[in-house]
Amino acid sequence: MEHGTWIVRPVFVGLLAGDGGEGRDGVERFEVAAVRELAAAVERVAPRDEGTWEQRLPALGAGGIPARVSRGRARQLWMVVGMWERALRRDGVPEEARGAAARLFEEASLRWFWELARAGELRALEPERGRGRELPVATLRIVRDCLRILASLVLAPGRAVWLPSVAQQEPKSTAGPGALVMVYRRMADLAASGPLERGGLSLSYEDRTRLLAMLAIVLAAAPRSGELAALRLGDLAPGEAAVGLRRRQQKAPPNRAEELAALAEVGVSSVCAVLWGDRGHVSEATYQRIEAARRELEPLPEVEWYALSPGAGVAVRRWLEVREGLIEALPLEGGRSALWVTLVPTKAGPPGITLRPQGLTQAFARGMTALNWVMAGERGWEPMPVRMEQVRRAVEAEPLAAAPRGAV
Repeated sequence: MEHGTWIVRPVFVGLLAGDGGEGRDGVERFEVAAVRELAAAVERVAPRDEGTWEQRLPALGAGGIPARVSRGRARQLWMVVGMWERALRRDGVPEEARGAAARLFEEASLRWFWELARAGELRALEPERGRGRELPVATLRIVRDCLRILASLVLAPGRAVWLPSVAQQEPKSTAGPGALVMVYRRMADLAASGPLERGGLSLSYEDRTRLLAMLAIVLAAAPRSGELAALRLGDLAPGEAAVGLRRRQQKAPPNRAEELAALAEVGVSSVCAVLWGDRGHVSEATYQRIEAARRELEPLPEVEWYALSPGAGVAVRRWLEVREGLIEALPLEGGRSALWVTLVPTKAGPPGITLRPQGLTQAFARGMTALNWVMAGERGWEPMPVRMEQVRRAVEAEPLAAAPRGAV
């Protein structure tokens, strides 16, 4: 594992810790003075009080650009604050780290914290600690990114901060391309069959219909879960002949990175670092060459359109009929344009409200698990991965050259 140094860049003077956090909800519950000060700084950018959420201040985002954190990132920041509290209650802590938040980000303190975090010793649940289970690579990347943000909240601009760099996580194996047609066919059978209940898992007709429509779009366009969850009715072409996806441009496909690298005459890894907002890993001269190359290239389209097969169109239309019944029964006013909606009451509200990315991936996993049950024991069948990402990466989707006629 490699490590590096990061320089704190200016955000806003008001973000620097200084008031101690007295009187802020949730801050006083931390026992260690340094963590209370750190929590007070986090309250400004990720307040726990729902009434002050929209008034939160920006924090240092990707590429050193100030931006307001998302709710997901806010939860992660508070997770790392809690990890610091658990770390500083242990023996062996650098004594100087306890008194001030800024001392937490000295190299000795960070290295000590990182080793504990990596070993899984700072997990929130006590029974999970001390069992030799290291944190997953994806979680380590989140912790590292949060440490960078937290350092910017309590340190003066220009201060050098040691931070570890985490190796890219090895992708999980994908579904075999030859199995994808069989998967869709079996999912179509599952959607048309009677109620399914096995092992305590029940999939209603509505659930199976929604799942088949999701799978049809995944096999046609290979969207990420966030891109699939963001679809609206207006993203369907007339007759459900195509679907339009808003790709995350900062995560441009490899061929785009190679194109930029050739034009800027730099390495592909440097281009990928800039595209992902990790500007600190390239020199200023390299960054400027890559930016100049980006300006020369034609911008990627805001929406990429992908053709849906006739069978996929039928699956989507069947879901639209189910969706319409849910929407009509929804006792709420407001926007009703989301393609995917909930089927049962949740903490967020009644059936028919927008399905969030986490709920979408959970629904997909339930359906693929059910498919594996149905196919278990059939000749030649190998269990399919239940994660949408593993299915998506097995699909080679080509966008249409132009938007379909009548598409918004």
